[in-house]
Amino acid sequence: MPKALALSPHLDDAAFSCGGLLASLAGDGWHVVMATLFTGSVADPTGFALACQLDKGLSAEVDYMALRRAEDVRAAKELGIAPPRHLPFREAPHRGYGSAPELFSAPRADDGIAADLAPALAALIAAENPDLILAPQAIGGHVDHIQAVRALLSLDVRASILWWRDFPYTVREAAPREPLAELLFALPSRRMALDPEAQARKRAGCAAYASQIGFQFGSPAGLDARLAREEGIERFRLTGRLAAPIAGLDAA
Repeated sequence: MPKALALSPHLDDAAFSCGGLLASLAGDGWHVVMATLFTGSVADPTGFALACQLDKGLSAEVDYMALRRAEDVRAAKELGIAPPRHLPFREAPHRGYGSAPELFSAPRADDGIAADLAPALAALIAAENPDLILAPQAIGGHVDHIQAVRALLSLDVRASILWWRDFPYTVREAAPREPLAELLFALPSRRMALDPEAQARKRAGCAAYASQIGFQFGSPAGLDARLAREEGIERFRLTGRLAAPIAGLDAA
């Protein structure tokens, strides 16, 4: 049985960006796992970190990341894939980033999280032994996405990698930021045309992240409208050669 491992910076990124492919792979007999890197709970958050919770309509007493980990479990079930893995690293607001603009600026010089992530990713990849890894291109420029890519690129990875285009950043602006384009632009493009079942599973998987829907899309209808702009297509760049064929994945 071929195996796929999606390395998601946050608890929703993989489902939002390549949930259709994950569902399709599982339907074709692959063992598929989403592993999210930044899921660590922080007791008594303050400042901007607390604001990131309050603006979702959640009180300060709620364990925000525990709630989101539970949403991730539901999303995996909707996608038809294996139970997810959760790494304990802290999101950027808990690492000194103090405002929304800082989240989408260059990583702080004192943010050494990529060096901490790298051995954890190496151990995870060794344990899962995937034939295919899926990871973000960091479109939109979120620092956690950038640091996740940096950590992965620092490793000697033998599996092929499909780098996804980070949704919904891809549809928020006509020309979204692509801070790592020079590292990935030369890689061949691939497109995945999702069949109706994969599209439905992706939509259900995205909707499982209920705490994020209002903030990201305004409403479930907003989610549907943003997904419609993708026209049932997920796009990637490919490192290496695929060890097993993937139905519906073609050269762009």
